[in-house]
Amino acid sequence: MLRWIRQQLGFDPPHQSETRTVYVANRFPQHCHYIPQRFADNRIISSKYTIWNFVPKNLFEQFRRIANFYFLIIFLVQLMIDTPTSPVTSGLPLFFVITVTAIKQGYEDWLRHKADNEVNGAPVFVVRSGSLVQTRSKNIRVGDIVRVAKDETFPADLVLLSSDRADGTCHITTASLDGETNLKTHYSVAETSVCHTVYCLCKNHIATYVCACIYVIFVCFYVRPLGPENLLLRGARLKNTKEIYGVAVYTGMESKMALNYKCKSQKRSAVEKSMNSFLIIYLGILLFEAVLSTILKYAWQAENKWDEPFYNQKTEQQRNSSPFISDFLAFLVLYNFIIPISLYVTVEMQKFLGSFFIGWDLDLYHEESDQKAQVNTSDLNEELGQVEYVFTDKTGTLTENEMQFRECSINGTKYREVNGKLVPEGMTDDSPDGSIPHLTGEELLFLKAVSLCHTVQISYDQPDCLVAGGDPFSHANGFSSNNMEYYASSPDEKALVEFKVNYLCALRYKLLHVLEFDADRRRMSVILQTPSGNTMFYNLIVVNGKSRKGLRTLVVACRHFSPEEYIDVDKRLNSARTALQQREERLQEAFSYIEKDLQLLGATGVEDKLQDKVQETIEALRLAGIKVWVLTGDKHETAVSVSLSCGHFHRTMNILELLQQRSDNEFVKSRVCVYPVLSLLIFSLILFFSDYRIKEDHVIQHGLVVDGASLSLALREHEKLFMEVCKNCSAVLDIVYSIGDGANDVSMIQEAHVGIGIMGKEGRQAVRNSDYAIARFKFLAKLLLVHGHFYYIRIATLVQYFFYKNVCFITPQFLYQFFCLFSQQTLYDSVYLTLYNICFTSLPILVYSLFEQLVHPHVLQNKPGLYRDISKNSLLSFRTFLYWTMLGFCHAFVFFFGSYILMGEDTTLMGNGQMFGNWTFGTLVFTVMVITVTLKLALETHFWTWMNHFVTWGSIAFYFIFSLFYGGIIWPFLHTQDMYFVFVQLLSSGSAWFAIIIIVITCLFPDVVKKVFYRHLQPTSTQKSQLSRSFTCPALCKPDSKAQGSHSVESLFYLHIFLLKHFF
Repeated sequence: MLRWIRQQLGFDPPHQSETRTVYVANRFPQHCHYIPQRFADNRIISSKYTIWNFVPKNLFEQFRRIANFYFLIIFLVQLMIDTPTSPVTSGLPLFFVITVTAIKQGYEDWLRHKADNEVNGAPVFVVRSGSLVQTRSKNIRVGDIVRVAKDETFPADLVLLSSDRADGTCHITTASLDGETNLKTHYSVAETSVCHTVYCLCKNHIATYVCACIYVIFVCFYVRPLGPENLLLRGARLKNTKEIYGVAVYTGMESKMALNYKCKSQKRSAVEKSMNSFLIIYLGILLFEAVLSTILKYAWQAENKWDEPFYNQKTEQQRNSSPFISDFLAFLVLYNFIIPISLYVTVEMQKFLGSFFIGWDLDLYHEESDQKAQVNTSDLNEELGQVEYVFTDKTGTLTENEMQFRECSINGTKYREVNGKLVPEGMTDDSPDGSIPHLTGEELLFLKAVSLCHTVQISYDQPDCLVAGGDPFSHANGFSSNNMEYYASSPDEKALVEFKVNYLCALRYKLLHVLEFDADRRRMSVILQTPSGNTMFYNLIVVNGKSRKGLRTLVVACRHFSPEEYIDVDKRLNSARTALQQREERLQEAFSYIEKDLQLLGATGVEDKLQDKVQETIEALRLAGIKVWVLTGDKHETAVSVSLSCGHFHRTMNILELLQQRSDNEFVKSRVCVYPVLSLLIFSLILFFSDYRIKEDHVIQHGLVVDGASLSLALREHEKLFMEVCKNCSAVLDIVYSIGDGANDVSMIQEAHVGIGIMGKEGRQAVRNSDYAIARFKFLAKLLLVHGHFYYIRIATLVQYFFYKNVCFITPQFLYQFFCLFSQQTLYDSVYLTLYNICFTSLPILVYSLFEQLVHPHVLQNKPGLYRDISKNSLLSFRTFLYWTMLGFCHAFVFFFGSYILMGEDTTLMGNGQMFGNWTFGTLVFTVMVITVTLKLALETHFWTWMNHFVTWGSIAFYFIFSLFYGGIIWPFLHTQDMYFVFVQLLSSGSAWFAIIIIVITCLFPDVVKKVFYRHLQPTSTQKSQLSRSFTCPALCKPDSKAQGSHSVESLFYLHIFLLKHFF
């Protein structure tokens, strides 16, 4: 029970040992002392909360916010001491904010739980008690034998025991892990590959010993090594194989896919960080006002002329006591509304409601896959407008991972593809349709090599066509591709086979050996036996150069073996592959012995098909000032070729390369101590001259190519210099394994300020762990340039406006203390104190923050440079913050002293000669304030909809209607009703109406003048775009029908500027 509670609270860590012994089917030894190891269950958890820790964890995260913690303290102070205002004025808004935020975050985490439950509840077949039973994925234990059928995903990390194929192999795709749709071949151990039944698997005593880098399997009395080719990773999908049996060795959060996950941390946007900084400043203002008021109270009350009247004189004990702390806390409570607690709840509502616009945007909908944009975390909406660097995976993100054959070179003659035929360069295809051109002997040998040197597998539409030991050629005379589908471990191989299949007839070749590709050799090879019995060796080599057209280039070669040579080769390969020690080194020696004395046949050029509009999207991001880093695990030449073809690198761009630097492990292995020092010195000089060259040449754009070892060395030894080089480069290509579409991109997505997942063809690991998900890379342009722009300007104005209206709200209260001898008398009624931010001024800014558009979306997409106007948190800079704050203080002074001058001393503003009292004065100030701050937001609004009109004018009307009812009726449930008939009396005075109009105009007229002249003298790029669009007659006179809004107010400003400029 205790362990279950610890698991639910997240305190029960998984198995941490580097070694484990797994007994297949959990058949533990019976005749020796054995202590079972405890492993993690097979549940995948991407959520942040559980039903048990939601309340304490969520409250902890919310009270980390300065405003929430501050109002909690204020609420406790109001409960403990006698304060001028009721605890309800602080407690109710705080409770509302905490509740709304908790509901929003709980709903988002419930969506993650729902996605996890779909994965954890998937049906699987496992062997229990000697029979095959169906259970849920989360119930799989380490040691269980799992059966996986064709097109199913592996529910855990499995060691392959057997398959339905006679050779014990199976084929998988890892699209959900790394975005690769290529077919990969995995092998079972020879001793278990013959076990095709549950009984056969269970009767053998099998144990698997696993440590950090060694896999060894014990089958009866045999010991066999295991490698990556024997391991089936969770999330991969079984292809072209009817079924397999495997034993689970890593489950749940210990699987390799889950190890890419990072702990769900609370990401903080730049806007929220600015809000916290502003709150600290306002907290300082609050403390200053409270301390000053307390000091002045005691200073003024020390004078005899301020003694209390005889009916309220203090006792001797009260005179001797000095409740300085109590008075300070009372003033703190009185002025606490300068800290806008409702800001957070408005921001949360704006983010939550605004996130639906992304999902509703039809421009982000992909019709072919029926996928729309998805928002997993609405807390970072405004961060989409603050992106400076985009780190993107290549495979499956920029590309479709579908290769297309383009051209080849045979014996020095260049051929290109025209209508599915090979045509020499400079010639046209004039042969009849459907005819196969005549092939020479050299061309035929080249095509045979390309068609045979691969690991392509064939899958037929008919499910029973290809069975173990079957003849694939019995179904296709001449390789008719109508009923066949190709799967390959390399997309290049698949593209070449699909093209060359039309040029060859069906021939029987026996595959003897496959020499797999690796990054050191940069080649793959096959050894075949021809129909005549001869042994041929074909080889594909990745060239060190790169095609100017951005094609992936392969060199084709061959070699003939005599019977004696093949016997020697076969012996070397088998000996190396069965070695228990130094197997990799022995394999490399065998490969080097075989792959020599080759005959060059030709070269091929294959293009990796890019996703639609990738080049336009990258160019738009570059114009927006966003630097794109492409992270890939591909080979250097392949990565550079794709960067050229997708527009990441330009032909005229100066490419700087930091490649083939020694890694940490290589430095350790170096026997000569001088070499690492020289290598570091050379690397330092390369970085220094690269930085100097970039800074000296400002005209030419620069790109940087860096591999993993060089990146590690640069960050360890020259971090500042390397970052300076990267900042000055227009594009960076990082050749490391790392928006993404696969599970291997999860760490990158979770570590980024904003993680965006691409909905790949298979798998949803990146999508489920991302903040936002889109179907195609091209949608990134609108997501950032349009939605990011809108979200940022909306929330930036929201934050500044909230601070402004709260300064307007509480500063008259502070000024009023100078006229009431700092007696802590409130200027406003307690109901007005509570409802000011909740009802009277909340809806206009909320609607503004949902619908505001400074510029039309089409203009933002056509002019990516407008994104630069909002970069680096420019709208929340200290200068802008200071302007809004000073504007609030100025308006507050006008509110208070304008009303004070109007009333003056002994001034009768009523027709019957009666004078205004304290509550009437406060109500006048409050009325002017509500009208002014609402109209101020109206001046800031560029995009008007019917909802903006409704909430703007409706809020003012609601205030008047509420005040009339609140003060015009005697409410029985209220103990005191100081406001009875006060508002009616105020509105009955013509002088009061005159004062309201004069004060509002006095406050807002300077803003109007400033806006007009600033837009005329120092317009920004965004304002110029607004101006140019406003002079277009349809846009000026007729609102956009889709947007259901208009830019009427701003259009008047623009028209005024236009007339001044061109006619006067």
